[in-house]
Amino acid sequence: MHRTTTKLAMTVMLGLAAAHPAASQGLSQGPGGEKAIEGIVGDSDIRQEKTTASAEEKRVLAAIDKTADNISTVRKLTAARQVDIVFLADAVPAEGGPPPAIERKLKEHQSDVLVLRQEVEGNALLFHAIDSKRVMMKDILAVEFPDPETVIVYAASRPAG
Repeated sequence: MHRTTTKLAMTVMLGLAAAHPAASQGLSQGPGGEKAIEGIVGDSDIRQEKTTASAEEKRVLAAIDKTADNISTVRKLTAARQVDIVFLADAVPAEGGPPPAIERKLKEHQSDVLVLRQEVEGNALLFHAIDSKRVMMKDILAVEFPDPETVIVYAASRPAG
């Protein structure tokens, strides 16, 4: 009886793990993986922009202030017309990190920013959009929703290539 209970518990845990949105992250590795990713990203236009944290400071600060609200929006997001990845090249650690005002705001909202990163990683659409631009989750500073169909992700990163 104990062995059966253990097997049942393992089966349930594996099923729950597979049902989590982050489970889709391994899709690109199998046959037809690119088609699966296209199915997740759908018709979303994935764009990238390179700028500086200094130039976008007010927008980034406002987005960080809204992090607690944006967590639930990320959690519910299943489709977007457009996902913009904004690379803040001067905020990378090699350049000294984000400007002082952004750094202070990140520390003030540290726990919310960590949860936001987890939610972005668990959201199949956002994960694949961000992954396609080679952005690491730890580099995400904030997410902004200027309208219900547009997502802007601010990252302390440089574009790949």
